[in-house]
Amino acid sequence: MAKRALISVSDKTGVIEFAKELDSLGYEIISTGGTAKAISDAGINVINVSDITGFPECLDGRVKTLHPKIHAGILAMRNNPEHMEQLKKLNVDTIDIVAINLYPFKQTILKDHVELEEAIENIDIGGPTMIRAAAKNYQDVVVIVDPADYSIVIDELKANSEVSKKTKFKLAYKVFEHTSHYDTLIAKYLREQIGEELFPQTLSLTFEKVQDMRYGENPHQQAVFYKEVGHNAGCLTSAKQLHGKELSFNNINDTNGALDLLREFDEPTVVAVKHANPCGVGSADNIYDAYMKAYEADPVSIFGGIVAANREIDAKTAEEINKIFVEIVVAPSYSEDALKILTQKKNIRILELKDISAKLPAGTFDMKKVAGGLLVQEIDNQLLNMDEIKYVTDRKPTEQEMKDLIFAWKVVKHTKSNGIALVKNNMSVGIGPGQTNRITAANLAINYAGDRAKGAVMASDAFFPFPDCVEAAAKAGITAIIQPGGSIKDQESIDACNKYGIAMIFTGMRHFKH
Repeated sequence: MAKRALISVSDKTGVIEFAKELDSLGYEIISTGGTAKAISDAGINVINVSDITGFPECLDGRVKTLHPKIHAGILAMRNNPEHMEQLKKLNVDTIDIVAINLYPFKQTILKDHVELEEAIENIDIGGPTMIRAAAKNYQDVVVIVDPADYSIVIDELKANSEVSKKTKFKLAYKVFEHTSHYDTLIAKYLREQIGEELFPQTLSLTFEKVQDMRYGENPHQQAVFYKEVGHNAGCLTSAKQLHGKELSFNNINDTNGALDLLREFDEPTVVAVKHANPCGVGSADNIYDAYMKAYEADPVSIFGGIVAANREIDAKTAEEINKIFVEIVVAPSYSEDALKILTQKKNIRILELKDISAKLPAGTFDMKKVAGGLLVQEIDNQLLNMDEIKYVTDRKPTEQEMKDLIFAWKVVKHTKSNGIALVKNNMSVGIGPGQTNRITAANLAINYAGDRAKGAVMASDAFFPFPDCVEAAAKAGITAIIQPGGSIKDQESIDACNKYGIAMIFTGMRHFKH
């Protein structure tokens, strides 16, 4: 009895060459629809599935392979005499190779303005059923879902007249990875259409590999970068690298933090980040002045850091950037002269992210993996509600202080807790990130600011448990404070502000970032 291969693919990459090789090895080729036509047009004998089943394709092609003569031929265990006897009685021949890839559901939902009906029509039914059947019976059936595996199968058939059990098992594993990914995309898409159940009882997530990394957070850790499937406007996964070495694990993490903060600003702004914390933030009427503010905020920490800008980098700005070493520059675009200047340095990574200011959609998940589980929350996509701000001190902020307070609130939102940010004239002058107590964070920010703390404003990501931060602020010459409020000792901090003539406002909203 001749060996038989069933081939039915949406992605026809390499399929004609594969079919030719199988034909030369004595395999009968079974196929359907467009795949059958392509193989036949290439001069290869092909048997249509309907000739095997004795039943025509119907319902606009929805039913082709869902038939016992196909599935029994795939699922029969060759070393089971009863199975083989039943096949003989039912006049069913075995199928030895199943090469199938599925309807292009992902490509369909990624199109602009796709309708639900079109997406539904691109949910494959027969394909997953056949490849799952073949994978279940992997000891007897070779199953291929990835065109890259055609050559592996052909090489083994030519060398040994069969495919090794080890290879068949690996190919079977790839099937279940493939169908899991496929079904998860469908579930995610449909959940988004419903728009109600943000956190389902069971949560399936799927990602696609972007690149293997040289190492992870440290050289002894292996790492990989995966991306979500979808329209990732404004996300690092949508960036185009124009120059430099590939991004490292820490590069990606730090740049993501820079982009998160940059999204808070509409005016020309530059964010400098080091170890996932902002070290300099500046806004101005143009990107050059914004960069100079971000640089001058902390000229020490920006060295070896990440620079993110929400306007095109021009030659003048590029010249300033090139005066120091930075790991990465990311911006929506670069002038021709700016690129010539920046690319003079071999080791700088230059990223172009055209939609850098795009806001993340509501319902986007923020996830933290913990041993044995996963913490999932909505992204922190709120800043504050101006209608809920409380002016709790005798003195209210001036107009300029209020602008700086909002600026500082944006910065501290993206500073690791406990976090304090000092701002003056649309420029961070001192940031105290990631401390185990708030007064240490405040003193750190004040120390960074030095003389620039005088006349600056202070933002705290959570309430003051004691008035010590106000005392430190007053000593440094800080004139206004923004914080959530909510401590049982709020009045002590309010009284201290009144004592020193400091304006303080409560937002009622906390921004912890761990």
